[in-house]
Amino acid sequence: MPEVYAARRERIRECCTAGGSATALVTRPANVRYLAGAAPRGAVLLMGRGEDLLLCAGPPSGEVGEGRPDEALRVQVLPRAGGDPAVAAADVAVAQGAESLAVEENHLTVTRHRAIGSVAPRLRLGDLGGAVEQLRVIKDEEEISCLRIGAEIADQALGELLESILVGRTERHLALELERRLVDHGADGPAFATSVGTGPNSGRRGHRPTDRRVEEGDFLSVCLGATYRGYRCEIGRTFVIGTSPADWQIELYDLVFAAQRAGRESLAPGAAYRDVDRAARQVLDSAGHAEGLPPLTGHGVGLEIDEDPQLAPAAMGKLDACVPVTVEPGVHLPGRGGVRIDDTLVVRPEADGGPELLTITTKELLAL
Repeated sequence: MPEVYAARRERIRECCTAGGSATALVTRPANVRYLAGAAPRGAVLLMGRGEDLLLCAGPPSGEVGEGRPDEALRVQVLPRAGGDPAVAAADVAVAQGAESLAVEENHLTVTRHRAIGSVAPRLRLGDLGGAVEQLRVIKDEEEISCLRIGAEIADQALGELLESILVGRTERHLALELERRLVDHGADGPAFATSVGTGPNSGRRGHRPTDRRVEEGDFLSVCLGATYRGYRCEIGRTFVIGTSPADWQIELYDLVFAAQRAGRESLAPGAAYRDVDRAARQVLDSAGHAEGLPPLTGHGVGLEIDEDPQLAPAAMGKLDACVPVTVEPGVHLPGRGGVRIDDTLVVRPEADGGPELLTITTKELLAL
């Protein structure tokens, strides 16, 4: 992997040079990890004229999922009272003779930006923009392998939960159990706060689990994800509690399933982001559910759970091969509940079999 990180840094260096800066400061944790192999808490990456430098507020903790710094990097741990690594990096850049420094303005706070300007008043600060985020959109096979393993872990955790007794247990209890199972199966941890919704809470995007207990006849919607070696995936499924779903539950489930299938089938290199959204959204619109639909049908995943691209009505751009995305339409009926179906897939050309489904838990409407 060292050569991979070096190649990534070289591409960012080329962007900086084209923008008139020979030195760059990367502060967004996911971007630091992408370029350095690790992102200890508070670490920043200085890409200078000489060697690249990872500055840390303290020694790496060795926590699971923290990663290991690229061996080609020099790691500098600041003294305990050494202050802000970003400010220290600006000081190093000046010592190296830099005249300009490209920073991630969309990540730096105003206070931090001012502190850098104060310690290095003659250093011209430019904007690195979203250069690293753009580079992160297309994943290499090593990254996709991490997502694939994370998806397998999430599938395992969800499958085991479905084999247990659910009636009478609270949403909060089920969410905690799922997160424990993720770690038991080798995840760094959950990719985001696990969502479990029952009855009238089901189908809500981002629902925070409550103390409501599972009851016979409920819809049960679950959305969880695993982090593996820093990479995050996502899966969402909806089930019925009891032996026989009601007619309205079957009708609503079939509708959301059709929308999700339309979105999945539209994933292909060259497909416009908004066309993927439209494929899923129009299925729900035509059934009278235009009101209250989520603002997007899906999004990219990787070192963060919500990355570019955004599959939304006004999104600009087209998909490339090897871009992992979610497809996650849903409908929530206030006071009754709803359905959400969510998969993580990798965009592949038709010659390679089309989109690769990473989350494989059944999408059949199961009665638990």
